[in-house]
Amino acid sequence: MKLKFILFFLGITCLCFSQETQEQKRYTLDANQFYGTIMLHNPDVSHLINSHPAGVILSLNRKTYGFEAWEQRFNYPDIGYSFICQEFNNDVLGRNFGLYAHYNFYFLNRLLQFRLGQGVAYNTNPYDKVNNFRNNAFGTNILSSTYLMFNFHKENIVKGVGFKAGVSIIHYSNANVKAPNTSTNTFAFNAGLTYDLDGGKEPGYIKTNQEKITEPIRFNLAFRTGINESDVINSGQFPFYVFSGYADKRLGNLSAIQLGTDVFFSNFLKELITYQSVAFPERNIIADTDYRRVGVFVGHELFFNKTSVITQLGYYVYYPFDFEGRVYNRMGMKRYFNDKVYAVISLKSHGAKAEAVELGVGIRL
Repeated sequence: MKLKFILFFLGITCLCFSQETQEQKRYTLDANQFYGTIMLHNPDVSHLINSHPAGVILSLNRKTYGFEAWEQRFNYPDIGYSFICQEFNNDVLGRNFGLYAHYNFYFLNRLLQFRLGQGVAYNTNPYDKVNNFRNNAFGTNILSSTYLMFNFHKENIVKGVGFKAGVSIIHYSNANVKAPNTSTNTFAFNAGLTYDLDGGKEPGYIKTNQEKITEPIRFNLAFRTGINESDVINSGQFPFYVFSGYADKRLGNLSAIQLGTDVFFSNFLKELITYQSVAFPERNIIADTDYRRVGVFVGHELFFNKTSVITQLGYYVYYPFDFEGRVYNRMGMKRYFNDKVYAVISLKSHGAKAEAVELGVGIRL
C-alpha cells in the first residue's frame, strides 16, 4: 500500500525534527532482532508466503524534555532515525534495506512505547518479466516503507542498558509508481536492548501552562502531482495532477477538521480505459470515456510543531469510469514553512490498495 515515499519525504521529515531553541540533547541507541510472517492482505501474494522473514532494526533516538510546547503535549516523545535489514528467506522477494525517520511515543509511566517510522527501502530482487516474474509484490528496487512497533520498554536497568520487546508491522510498497505493486506487510515479534549514551542520567521534564489555540475557519488551496501506472504491467507511467480546495477549523492545540473537494486528472486512466475497451469488449467500455474524477472529502489534521499528519476520507461525486470503487482515502504529512505556505506528501488509496504517492504544495488563507 503506501508510496512509500520518495526521497522528498525524508527531506520534509528531517526538517520537522529541527528545533528552534537550544536545549540539552541526549541520545539512546537500540537494536532489535525480529522474526515473523508475511500477512495475507491480498490473495495475489499467497504464493510468496512460504517462509518466515527475519531481520534487525537499529535506531538512534533523541530524547525530548519539553523545550518545545508540542513535546509537552505529546508526553515527551523521542525523535529518531532507524535502519532495517529484512531477509525474506525467499529467493523471489530477496532482501530489503530501509532508512527511516521515526517518533517514539510513551504510555503507562513510559513503560509502553509506540513507534511510527516512515522512509524508503531498497529491494535486491524486484519483478523482472524474464528472470523474476513471480515477484508481483515489488515492481521497483526503490520502495516506500512504513513500520510500527509496540513494545514494553524499560531503559537504564543496569548502567544505561535497558530492554525492550514487542511486536512490529513493516510495510513495503512503491504506491503504484510502477506495476506490479501488490506490496508486503510483515508481522513480527521483536526483542532487543537499549543503551543510553549518557549512562542513564535523566534531566527533569519541563511542564508549562499552554494557551489554547483558537482560530476562525480557514480556507486552503493545494496542488499535488506525481507519476503512477495502472496494474497492467508495462502499460506505462503517466503524470497525474490533483487540485484541492477545502476549509479547516482548529479544534484546539492538537487537531483540526477539514471539508473539501478534489479534482483528479489521472492520465494513467486514459491508457487503462483504451486498453480495457479493446481487451474486454464484454464490459462495454467506450474508448473516449472521461478519465477525470471529482471527489468530496472530510479529514482530520494532527499537529506536531510545524509538521502535521493528515487523514482524509473521500467519495467521488463525478465518476465516469469505474476504478477501484467510489470511496477513497488519503494519509500524509504536511510541513508548514510559515503560517500560510506548506509542502505535503500523501498516499492516496482505495482501502488497502494504493493509487499514487502525491507530492504537493498548498496555501492556507
